[in-house]
Amino acid sequence: MTIKRREFLAASAAVAGVAGLGIRPSLAQAEPTYTPESGASLRLLRWTPFVKGDEDAWIANTKKFTEATGVEVRIDKESWEDIRPKAAVAANVGSGPDLIMCWFDDAHQYPDKLVDLTELGNYLGNKYEGWYDGVKGYATRGDTFIAMPLTAIGNAVVYRESHVKAAGFNEFPNDTAGFLELCKAMKAKGTPAGFPHGKAVGDGNNYAHWLLWSHGGKMVDESGTVTINSPETLASINYAKELYATFIPGTESWQDVNNNRAFLAGQVSLIANGVSVYYTAKNDPKLAEIAKDMRTTNFPIGPVGKSVELFQTSSLLLFKHTKYPEAAKAYIKFMMEADQMNAWIQGSSAYCCQPLKAFAKNPVWTADPVHAPYARASERLRPNGYAGPLGYASAATMADYVLVDMYAAAVTGQKSPEDAMKEAERRANRYYRV
Repeated sequence: MTIKRREFLAASAAVAGVAGLGIRPSLAQAEPTYTPESGASLRLLRWTPFVKGDEDAWIANTKKFTEATGVEVRIDKESWEDIRPKAAVAANVGSGPDLIMCWFDDAHQYPDKLVDLTELGNYLGNKYEGWYDGVKGYATRGDTFIAMPLTAIGNAVVYRESHVKAAGFNEFPNDTAGFLELCKAMKAKGTPAGFPHGKAVGDGNNYAHWLLWSHGGKMVDESGTVTINSPETLASINYAKELYATFIPGTESWQDVNNNRAFLAGQVSLIANGVSVYYTAKNDPKLAEIAKDMRTTNFPIGPVGKSVELFQTSSLLLFKHTKYPEAAKAYIKFMMEADQMNAWIQGSSAYCCQPLKAFAKNPVWTADPVHAPYARASERLRPNGYAGPLGYASAATMADYVLVDMYAAAVTGQKSPEDAMKEAERRANRYYRV
């Protein structure tokens, strides 16, 4: 151990406030102190990175924590699709990783299995200009932090500018009607679009929720009553069917990696993705031509008349089965402070959007025009479960891919639009009526 734990905890908080972007701590919230237990070690399970710099920065920050405290942190990783079931198993059996980077409102499925992080959450929010409401909502129940808000992963339309122009569009359409015409024209030119209708945790959910919300549909109303069977949903399904007809074949089986691969292989010229696909191309000399031709924009606006997008979020879960809760809280606090958070956002190259408002000043957001659509993901996101409250039902409905499956069944012809809606209504009611 290079310095005493108490000295480290006091010094790190003081330094973090003045580092990086000149952030100053507020005196209104007392700073919590967490002294790691003797012999403590931790295990974190995180999602497999799509941007290498994200993982590199996280590991480097973790190494700093270990050097300062003597607490070893083992970092394991799983595919995006496997994180949710691994977290559910850990919660149900009471063993496994101490910490997990979870998705969306997963924490609401087993809040009684998680350590209360309210003291730390309030401290960080007060110090760093407040949490973004959307990201915070996924990690809180009422005034209680059942998890620690970590990031929103922005999603945007990614396209080949030369192919869009070759299809007859000098400007990218900003409404759903024009977007459909663009996709038809691109298919005719042999440079089609592709959006996932498979069980993709991020891209599949982002696309399905945009389809629904852009047409004014919603899974539930404000009271939590299931309202998916509606004229607005029907309109969104019919629109999705027209779009699907312009896609490259096979998108009904796509997971989160597939649209990246298809785009970089030149099979499609328009997808929705995080900034990761841009950096994969930019860092590979063989893909230099594609990288130079890539542009990004936010999803078009539908009949609802405003931008409405989901965006993937991740929170840190701390399980009650941990043997070292004080060490785990010290680790979370360290990773969320300015020095480490700014380094992680910078390393992520605009892939991971900050959960705290102070970090919007990070220069990464203006470093490249391609970053622009991702810069306000935490601010702009609409939570899963809209317009009802987040909780067990919203988390379970998403985890069961109710909305994603509804569109997949309808666009592929497995079910009529009306039957697909009825099935989604039935499945959602299994959770919302509990």
